[in-house]
Amino acid sequence: MSNTSEYEVIYTNNPSNQQDTRLQDSDYTIAIIPKLVNIPYFNAVEEGAMEAAKDFGVEVIYTGPPVADSEQQIKIIKDLMENKEVDVDVIAVSANDPESLIPILIEAQRKNIHVISWDADTLPEGREFFINMVEPETLGRHLMDTLAWNVEEQGEYAIMTGASSASNLNEWIKWIKIQQEEYYPNMKLVKIAATDDDPNKAYLIAKQLIKDYPNLQGIIGNSSVGPPAAAQAVKEAGESGDIAVVGLSPPNPMNNHLKSGAAQVITLWSPKKLGYLTVALSENIIEGSYPYDGQDIPGVGKIRMIDDMVIMGEPIDFNKENVDQYDF
Repeated sequence: MSNTSEYEVIYTNNPSNQQDTRLQDSDYTIAIIPKLVNIPYFNAVEEGAMEAAKDFGVEVIYTGPPVADSEQQIKIIKDLMENKEVDVDVIAVSANDPESLIPILIEAQRKNIHVISWDADTLPEGREFFINMVEPETLGRHLMDTLAWNVEEQGEYAIMTGASSASNLNEWIKWIKIQQEEYYPNMKLVKIAATDDDPNKAYLIAKQLIKDYPNLQGIIGNSSVGPPAAAQAVKEAGESGDIAVVGLSPPNPMNNHLKSGAAQVITLWSPKKLGYLTVALSENIIEGSYPYDGQDIPGVGKIRMIDDMVIMGEPIDFNKENVDQYDF
């Protein structure tokens, strides 16, 4: 692969030498491209993908940009397509932008490479189906509920999102706002701030929100870097328990924040299971089998289908009472 030093590229089924570019005993190669690498959420996805690679006997290339940037994703996909040493059967992408990836994904399909999206969708013409973690309306409304329950259903709140162009995040924001307008009229959204899934930027944004909005009652982080950054900023400002922090995050980065009261509840699904499911469904489509409603995926469970969208399952809430029961 050209310019591999720019990205983290991991090849599986041969843990003793991860730099080998091809495995002789692997029939299929699946390239999984996250929004970015080296944050806990996508590290957990990678772990599940690698576990599935061993179970299904396929090669998985897990590679993404160091920051949430669609242009870098495009370059990675182009490099995969042009690499003479790797014959990729499936490209599975979590899109930083639903539109800008379309030309390169269509080009990949013309080269007889299957293309699917997971975590964050592209426009439909760019892929064969989308693997979603939970039903977007259910999740967005639930996130709003978790905040409202912790602020007595009143006051100002802010949303810390990831990339402003990410389709999944924007869909969740839509339903957060709808739920608030329908059920919590005494609450007011004062700011939606994009962190670009950068932990340091998220921390600085959280500090600024606390400074700019002295009557702030709560923060919803709807991407995984948001809640840890918000909780840290709230703790440092001496506002633990006065400014509620909820949102989407793996439990491990939030364990101490939940126990200290700097955050109240976080919500997620199993990102490890999402990685596993992505590999399982990728292997299936190479074999000519497409997902269907009620399909039982070993290691995952029964999935749902809404048109061309796979729904993996339901959201899970983590709080100070149950957070120690989970490890990811």
